[in-house]
Amino acid sequence: MIQVDDEFKVGSFNFNPLPNFNFQLNRTVMWNGGDPADISRIAGRITDSGTWKKEMIALGDQALSQGRHKEAIAYYRMSEFFMFDGDPDKLKYYRLAAKMFSEYYHDYFERKLVIRYEVPYENVKLPVMYTGAQGEKKGIVLFHGGNDSYYEEFFIPMLYFSEHGFDVYLFEGPGQGSVLRLQGKPFTYRWEKPVKAIMDKFDLDDVTIVGASLGGMLAPRAAAFEKRIRRVVAWSIFPGFMDLLYAKLPPAACMGLGLLLKTRAKVIVDLLFNHAAKKNEMLKWGLGHGLYAYGASSPYQALSKLSRYQMLDIAPLIDQDVLIIGANQDHFIDYRLVGKEIDALTDVRSLTVRLFTEKEDAGAHCNVGNAKLVMDTMINWISSVT
Repeated sequence: MIQVDDEFKVGSFNFNPLPNFNFQLNRTVMWNGGDPADISRIAGRITDSGTWKKEMIALGDQALSQGRHKEAIAYYRMSEFFMFDGDPDKLKYYRLAAKMFSEYYHDYFERKLVIRYEVPYENVKLPVMYTGAQGEKKGIVLFHGGNDSYYEEFFIPMLYFSEHGFDVYLFEGPGQGSVLRLQGKPFTYRWEKPVKAIMDKFDLDDVTIVGASLGGMLAPRAAAFEKRIRRVVAWSIFPGFMDLLYAKLPPAACMGLGLLLKTRAKVIVDLLFNHAAKKNEMLKWGLGHGLYAYGASSPYQALSKLSRYQMLDIAPLIDQDVLIIGANQDHFIDYRLVGKEIDALTDVRSLTVRLFTEKEDAGAHCNVGNAKLVMDTMINWISSVT
């Protein structure tokens, strides 16, 4: 068994000059159990998706040969991250990392400290990990990730919630983890539907839902329609995908793109995005992942679908206690977008916004440099509004 507190690391590293690669390398260390010394040796050789794959697989092979299974899991899991749909190695290394994860945490599953379930939903089964509260039960947490998550990387936060008195149901929905990779089910913006399936299955009520990254939009969306959810933790500022995109573009580009989408100029949109992706590695990955995870066949179709992924139009239906957690150096999301959410949440029971900074080692996306601080913030907030 592990000492959960010891699993949390604090800090951040300047591994790579490209912001998204640098973030994902930090994520490999902070959330997935990688060793910063390993990452430091190969980080400078990563310049694109191909070199990411090559270096991370090699690192996994080395760690495995040395008997460092925890680190090997991290490298194999994250090696798949930048592989494109259709690469046979994508599924190979996803399966390998998942298998090794199950073996590494075997005692938890054998002793029923963590129980795995499959919940029927439409034409697939949603994987759920459940662990019960230790000591006096303080509540129920329904926990999920976002745009590119695996539920395995939230295993330690799940155990931490349990140690602090919460029953925890950690799940993957459509577009995530094995639901996407093994069952082929893309995302749905109607997140209340998979959430309802899970809450019905386990007869849950008086729940706190926690959604990370894109989950910062999906969790509030579910709460708008599912009133058995009483508290919402949006673990990322995320009013909507198009808000995030437009925040990265100059005003003229925003106007131009908006006009192209309004006039349904599919051919032009596809040409522009495909051309830009050749010059921008982050856009190339984002576009490829978007087509894969959202069941789209072109950039235009992906943008059309992503425009539905927003919470502003249903925000007046959210009447629960809400905690929004942001980061002031988030390379994906301009933290100032939280103003849109504050303005839209007109009927919440209470609204708390916590913006973490780099001085707290928590200024990166989803505060990846100081997860324990964020977990403690969530736990204290839940107690204060329950």
